[in-house]
Amino acid sequence: MEKTTDVLLLTTNSSEKQDTVCIFGTGDFGRSLGLEMLQCGYSIVFGSRNPQMSSLLPNGAEVLSYSEAAQKSDIIIIAIHREHYDFLTELTEALNGKILVDVSNNLKIKQYPQSNAEYLAQLVPGAHVVKAFNTISAWALQSRALDASRQAIAKKESPFSTSTAWLSDSYIAMGMLGFFLFVLLGITSLPSVSNMVNWREFRFVQSKLGYLTLILCTAHTLVYGGKRFLSPSSLVWYLPSAYVIALIIPCTVLVIKFILILPCIDKTLTRIRKGWERNPKFSESALNGKTDI
Repeated sequence: MEKTTDVLLLTTNSSEKQDTVCIFGTGDFGRSLGLEMLQCGYSIVFGSRNPQMSSLLPNGAEVLSYSEAAQKSDIIIIAIHREHYDFLTELTEALNGKILVDVSNNLKIKQYPQSNAEYLAQLVPGAHVVKAFNTISAWALQSRALDASRQAIAKKESPFSTSTAWLSDSYIAMGMLGFFLFVLLGITSLPSVSNMVNWREFRFVQSKLGYLTLILCTAHTLVYGGKRFLSPSSLVWYLPSAYVIALIIPCTVLVIKFILILPCIDKTLTRIRKGWERNPKFSESALNGKTDI
């Protein structure tokens, strides 16, 4: 957070004074948004019904009454609940021709017959009402979570990131297919179903599809980890994550299975299953009660 703040302050042109922005409301969202805009170099003035009682405001911000604050800026952010919009009718002349930014959201769908922005435009017909910041929470602004306050990169990049898009698609596809095969294995394991198939079909489902399901589910978890699989930042208390520990047994099984299906090993194992012996002469002499010295 400190590095981001320093970058923002350094990029501000000190020779040109930024515009003044007025914020009606000194609640959580108003304070958080005001702090972010102050760090970007803007002058912030808060409008409050009780300027003397307003506290916990960022340093450098001025607190005035609604009418006095409205005269300081042409851009006014309304960070107040809809139930308290009535006082705006008294400021019709002060708000005439100014831009009102509505940041509110209703608690329920279709709670009112008209949107908050439409209601605001009716109260102050001479102002220009716009909607903004209603998808960002005060908590996100304070903690900088979900990249809520990250500045856009000047470098032009493709909106479609091929490095991450295929990972998310593969993660979902392998998870759905693996879950489907896992359910299929469970159904064929039921006695009522397994008695209706022959041995070749049952062996194919339990062996071939079983390993395919294990591969898909393991790959699903590996893709989920991605670059964070062995990242030191994901090692809480120097212990691996739960999905890393869960991968130990399936990965071990798959590695052993891969070794066993190698042609040089699989050929020998197949011959052993068919009754091949390394030294048949020794076996025949042992059956006849003789030993070779």
